[in-house]
Amino acid sequence: MYFAALLTLTEDGWVASDTELDDVETLADLTDLAREASPDADTVLVFIEQEDAWFGIVRVEGEDDPRIFVSDGAAAARSAYGEILTKELLGDDPADETPDLDALDLDGTEDGEPDDTEEETEAVAETVPAAPVGDRLILDDLGMPEKELLALDTDALTEIADALGASEMLEAVR
Repeated sequence: MYFAALLTLTEDGWVASDTELDDVETLADLTDLAREASPDADTVLVFIEQEDAWFGIVRVEGEDDPRIFVSDGAAAARSAYGEILTKELLGDDPADETPDLDALDLDGTEDGEPDDTEEETEAVAETVPAAPVGDRLILDDLGMPEKELLALDTDALTEIADALGASEMLEAVR
């Protein structure tokens, strides 16, 4: 099961909104979703979490390229939405064009049980590290230094929101 939310930093503080990822098939779709949440080009954080397996943060500011952090690359790569982020961070296999999203289970009911064969799982483990990947300083200027971000385990999004002063906002959309 996925949880996704947008946190937008405005002049008045953080504003949170629940978001659906049903129409998200690429990083560009996710970035557009974030930009639509803030027409004033404010900082927008997209939080994605799949139970306690992994979490990801996409930071969008104006027309700048998005910054991405994923807590566990290998776990995320075995997940439909996590795969979008890890492919952006680690590159795409040129033989593997855009994934057939109709063949993926994107209905949000994934429970972390891999449908992959053992060989596919081993291939992912060899190419994607079972460690944090991406921009480790993604939240540094907002109040969460790299060391704290890397130390997060369970309930990470709540701890991040707490460090940013947005925990009430995030809990309101959970």
